[in-house]
Amino acid sequence: MLTNCKISVAATAGFCFGVDNAVKIVYNELDKRNNVVTLGPIIHNSDVVEDLRRKGAVPVELEQVQRGQTVIIRSHGVGLDVYKKLENAGAEIVDATCPFVARIHSIAFEKSNEGCTVLIAGDGQHPEVMGIMAHCMGESYAFGSCEELEELVRDKELGGKKTVLLAQTTFNRAVWEDCSAAANKLLSNVEIFQTICNATNERQRETAELAKQSDLMVIVGGRHSSNTHKLYSIAQQYCTSVLVENAKELSQIVPDLAGVRSVGISAGASTPAYIIKEVEQTMSDLLNNVDEEFNWEEEMEKSLKPIHIGKRVTGTVLSVNNNEVYVDLGTKQQGMIPASELTDDPSKKPEDVVSVGDELDLIVLKTNDQDGVVTLSKKKVDAAAGFEKIVAAKEADEVLTGVVTNVIKGGVLVSCNGVKVFVPASQAAPKRDFNLDELLKKEVEFKILEVNEAKQRAVGSIRIVAREAKAAAQTKFFENTQPGEEVEGVVKSITDYGVFVDLGGVDGLVRRIDLSWNRDKHPSEVVSVGDKITVRIKDIDTENKKISLVYKKDSENPWEIFKANYEAGQVVKAKIVSITAFGAFAQIIEGIDGLIHISQIANKRVDNVNEILTVGEEVECKITEIDPDKKRISLSIRALLPEEEDVQAAEQEAVEEAPAAQEAPAQEEPAAQEAAEQATADETTDA
Repeated sequence: MLTNCKISVAATAGFCFGVDNAVKIVYNELDKRNNVVTLGPIIHNSDVVEDLRRKGAVPVELEQVQRGQTVIIRSHGVGLDVYKKLENAGAEIVDATCPFVARIHSIAFEKSNEGCTVLIAGDGQHPEVMGIMAHCMGESYAFGSCEELEELVRDKELGGKKTVLLAQTTFNRAVWEDCSAAANKLLSNVEIFQTICNATNERQRETAELAKQSDLMVIVGGRHSSNTHKLYSIAQQYCTSVLVENAKELSQIVPDLAGVRSVGISAGASTPAYIIKEVEQTMSDLLNNVDEEFNWEEEMEKSLKPIHIGKRVTGTVLSVNNNEVYVDLGTKQQGMIPASELTDDPSKKPEDVVSVGDELDLIVLKTNDQDGVVTLSKKKVDAAAGFEKIVAAKEADEVLTGVVTNVIKGGVLVSCNGVKVFVPASQAAPKRDFNLDELLKKEVEFKILEVNEAKQRAVGSIRIVAREAKAAAQTKFFENTQPGEEVEGVVKSITDYGVFVDLGGVDGLVRRIDLSWNRDKHPSEVVSVGDKITVRIKDIDTENKKISLVYKKDSENPWEIFKANYEAGQVVKAKIVSITAFGAFAQIIEGIDGLIHISQIANKRVDNVNEILTVGEEVECKITEIDPDKKRISLSIRALLPEEEDVQAAEQEAVEEAPAAQEAPAQEEPAAQEAAEQATADETTDA
């Protein structure tokens, strides 16, 4: 039991003026009216936000605002466009923007209107910084360190431009002073405004002094609060520190309290006084129930272990946001993983990769003794482990799966196991003139061609896997498929003589004659590229790897349809499709034509068929003969004419032909007619 432990609370801990004012405004509005909402959480404190929610003030996004609502703008402030959108939505606006933030808005607006580029020291994704940038009428950029400022000046070529330097109200004062000095060197025409809130500066100073005198610092505040994280970073420079949102979380650090003689408590600007008081009381209770056998000196020694660039460390995730992940390294420094160092997958957000409480293996990228923050990388550890898998896959000739993340000069980059594998264009494209952009963001299978372990680089091939898959598919197809089987495929290409079908790595050809019963149709009128069709195996040439296919169905055979529905002696309507010297061909159904011989067109002598019939004309005729073997059909219009007219016509015909009969043998005419019929028989449609 620790009876002599001292607990000290920073005088500046808790609500600053702006936050305190914003929270009071919400409670006052709730007393006066209903339908009160806040534009986002009023502060970074879940306890306060939940209490306000229970009382009726719900946080909403801009798109959720409804007509008639009272919308309270939080102390962070918003851009000019947000005010306009709220007015258009029919909302009543209550502005709780911190006066210090409002002053920055005014400077940003005025100076940008004068043509200045505005540079803001702070987190570019923080609501306060986003609001400041939204008041700028021209170029504006955010930076978080001297290094980022130097990079910004170089990349944007700002050296000779008129510039203004501002700071987020909660920005670290020491870093700000370094950045201000750097700006004076880098920028020839810069105007610097000191906009860090005095309360923030004093809170950071007092936290540092208290940490120097304490064995343990407890920083109280929201895990998404920028100023709370800065206090935590400062405290870690001088003693073991913990970050909690409320008193309930203190129980998790009981093992670390043995031997503690002094505890300092500070809190972020969004922490209400009652939570600070609860933390103080709970801390006192916990200290009075700690086993003094805990070796404090040993644990302190662990916390002071040196950290250098390139070192492998283990950290426990403390908080996760869209831009970075904070981790506890078990040392006086706080660890920070930028979102860009979490994963190679650009589609994943930080919360998709890690969660609070996760223990991670990390590599140190950068140390900052002044801030007490260590920049870390998870993806480099993943890549190192992943490269071992890449090497093993090369040795085992294994097929890997990855996602194409970049199309670069000469090929593509495929992300696999955290490693970027280069695939040359010649090994990526399935065919010549292929657009590699079509592979972007797609999952592909590939093999490793070569690795350079010293440079941690690998070269792969997508084409090899595709080629092997095609060869395997061909082998399987030719071993297991027999003529007569029906298979499914996709139309790959169309030519004048037929259609090529992809049967799953194996191509087959449907010749035009086997594509449709209507031979007059071009293949493109029957199918289209990309169509999924069912075909029948007609023939397989195993030696030459050729496959003949049939697409037309037996059930659609016009001759079979005709036989099932028509018979000799039946009267039908047929359309004249062609005319010859010896008669006319008429279509009975699609694909089936019959011959109307010249002698069967009329009940009189016909010398010119064109004088009686025209192409496209529909006539009524009688099926006089069906030859199933030769697939020939004879039709007669004459057979439907009245009998007496037919007799008169015959007599007239005999009289007219009498002179001709004296000049030629009597049997010649029938012989000539039979010859004409035989000559045209092959033109009769067969199915």
